Amino acid sequence: MDSEALSFRTGGEERVLDITGDCADFVSGRGDGLLHVFVPHATAGIAIIETGAGSDDDLLSALADLLPADDRWRHRHGSPGHGRSHVMPALVPPYASVPVIDGRLALGTWQSVCLVDLNVDNDVREVRVSFLGG
Repeated sequence: MDSEALSFRTGGEERVLDITGDCADFVSGRGDGLLHVFVPHATAGIAIIETGAGSDDDLLSALADLLPADDRWRHRHGSPGHGRSHVMPALVPPYASVPVIDGRLALGTWQSVCLVDLNVDNDVREVRVSFLGG
C-alpha cells in the first residue's frame, strides 16, 4: 500500500471542497486497485457527490437543517454550534473508497470526491490518500 497526506485550506466558512483532481493525480499510472480517502479530523468528512451544479450548496443546506449551528450542543467551545461539527462525521463519514482501473478513478460521470468541513475554527485540513494495488 502506498499512502500520502495532502493538505487543504478550507477557509473560515463551511465548505465542500472538490479534491477529485488531487485524488486522480495520486492514482495516475498506478494500474488497477482501490483508492481510500480518509480525513483524520473529528469535524470533517468525505463525500462523493456532484459538484458545480448546486449539489455542494444543497449538501451544506441539508446539514444546516439537520445540524443547526445553535447552542443545543453539549460539546461547546469555539464558534457557536461547534458541537454539530463533531456530529457531522456520523452523517458524512471521514472516509470513502473508489475503485481505480488502469490508473484512473472509476467515478460516475457526475461524481466528485469532496472534503466536507463545517468547522470554521480550523481552516487547514489533512486528507490521507492510500492506494492498494490489485
